[in-house]
Amino acid sequence: MSVLLETSAGDIVIDLLVDYAPKMCENFLKLCKVKYYNFSPIHSVQKSFSFQTGDPLGPLSSESDGGQSIWGLLSGDLSGDLSEKTFPALFHPKLKHLERGTVSMATVPHPSDPDTRLAGSQFIVTLGDNTDYLDGKAAIFGKVVEGFDVLEKINDAIVDERGHPLVDIRIKHTVILDDPYPDPAGMRESSASPPPSKAQLATVRIAEGEELLDVEASEEAAAEAERKRREREAAAQALTLEMMGDLPFAEVKPPENVLFVCKLNPVTTDEDLELIFSRFGKILSCEVIRDQKTGDSLQYAFIEFEDKKSCEEAYYKMDSVLIDDRRIHVDFSQSVSKLSDVWRSETNSKRKTAARRGGGGWGGVDELEKWRKYRDEDVEWRNDDSYQMVHGVEDLKGRHDGDKPPAREPRPDVGGHDRSRSKDRDRRRSRSPLRRDRRDDRDRRPRDADRRRDDRDSDRRDRRDRSRDRHRDRDYDRDHRRDNRGRDDYRRR
Repeated sequence: MSVLLETSAGDIVIDLLVDYAPKMCENFLKLCKVKYYNFSPIHSVQKSFSFQTGDPLGPLSSESDGGQSIWGLLSGDLSGDLSEKTFPALFHPKLKHLERGTVSMATVPHPSDPDTRLAGSQFIVTLGDNTDYLDGKAAIFGKVVEGFDVLEKINDAIVDERGHPLVDIRIKHTVILDDPYPDPAGMRESSASPPPSKAQLATVRIAEGEELLDVEASEEAAAEAERKRREREAAAQALTLEMMGDLPFAEVKPPENVLFVCKLNPVTTDEDLELIFSRFGKILSCEVIRDQKTGDSLQYAFIEFEDKKSCEEAYYKMDSVLIDDRRIHVDFSQSVSKLSDVWRSETNSKRKTAARRGGGGWGGVDELEKWRKYRDEDVEWRNDDSYQMVHGVEDLKGRHDGDKPPAREPRPDVGGHDRSRSKDRDRRRSRSPLRRDRRDDRDRRPRDADRRRDDRDSDRRDRRDRSRDRHRDRDYDRDHRRDNRGRDDYRRR
C-alpha cells in the first residue's frame, strides 16, 4: 500500500507497513483520502535527523489543535478532549529507526497512563541513519521508497532557531495509490483538493517561489546582473557593427581625447569652437559636422585634444555653457569612424605593398587568388564582330603542337621547270595536311593509332604526287622541244 505526497519541494512516495501497524496505516490512508494533509507545513526540521508535518495549521498558528485522527475528525467532537481526537499507537518491536526515510507517527503520553502513547495526524520522516533516539517515542508505519532528493532539499533548507523553514515547504496534494481498508461510517471523499483556508493562509511566511535575499545583497546582485546584461548587449551590438563593416573589429574602443559637442547654433563655425575650447589645451582638430549636399551645420561637432587631461577638463567645465545663444551639451565621443578609416587605409596599404613585392596570391594574401571566369583580363578586348576566346591564351598555347605533322623540306627545282607551276604544286600538296590539321583541331584528344595512320596516308600521297609530277614534267619538256624545233627530239629507247 502506497501514498504519494506532492510537496512544494517535490514528490515523495511512502510504502505503508500494514502488516506491522494496521491501525496507524488506516488512519494515515483515510486522512490522505479526505485531503486532510493539504497545505500542511513542514516544520521542526533538524538537519540529518528528521522533520515533522501533518498539522493543517502548523505550530505557528494560535488556532492549531495539533491535528486529529480520522475518527476524531468524523466524530466532530470540539470539546478538546485528547482521547477523543487521538488513538493509542502500537510500537512493533521489529521496527526501528535505522535508515533514512523512516516514517512514523508522532505520539504523546496519555494523560492518565504514561505508558500509553497517543497518535493523531502528525508524522515524522527521518533525514539520517541510526536515529534510534525516536524509538519508543514515534511509532513506525511506513518508509520512503521514492523522493530521496526531496529529503535532501528539506535537509538543506534554511530554518530559524525552532526549525521552521524561512521559505514555506508544504504538502500540496496527496494521492492514494492503494487502499485495502473500508471507509469508516460517515466519511466522504473529496472530489477535488479544497483550497487553503484563511487560517492556513495566515501562517504563510515566505511563499513558494519568492526569493529570500538580503536587501543589500539583492541590490548588489541586481546591479551586477544589470552590468552583465549591458556588457552582453554592447558586445552583441559591436559584433553586428563589425559584420556590417562599420567597425574594424568588435573590441575597438573610442578615443579618450575626443569630445562630442551637440546642441550647437547653426551659425557656430569650426573656428569659433576651436577658439573657445583652446584654453583647455592644444587642439589637434575641431570639426563641425555639416550636410554633404547643402553644407548646413548639423549642430554637433568633434573636438580632438592633444592629451586626455585637457579633454577631461573641458568636459567638466564646458557642459551646459551658453555659446551663440545656445546651451551646449558636452560628452566624451563614442565614435570610432576615424579610427576605422585609419585602420582600413593602413591595412589596404600593407596589402598593396605586399602585392607589389610579390608576396601572396592576391592583394598580398597567400590564401587568395584572382578569379577569372571566362577570359584573361590582361588581354586587350577587340571591339569587332569576331568571336572572342572563351579560354585564356595560355590555356590554348601548345595544346595542339603535337598534332601537327612535321614540315617537309622543299624539293629542289629541276632544270627548265616553271617556278610558278612548282609553287602551285606545292600549294596543292599542302592542302591535304591543312585539311587534316583542321580536322584534328576539332578532335581535342586524338588517339595515337589515328596519328600513325594519318602519317602513313600522307607518305603514300606524297609518293603518288611525286610520280605524277615526274610524268607531267617529262611530257611538258617533250612538247616544248617539239614546238620549238618542229619535231620530236627525244631519243628512242
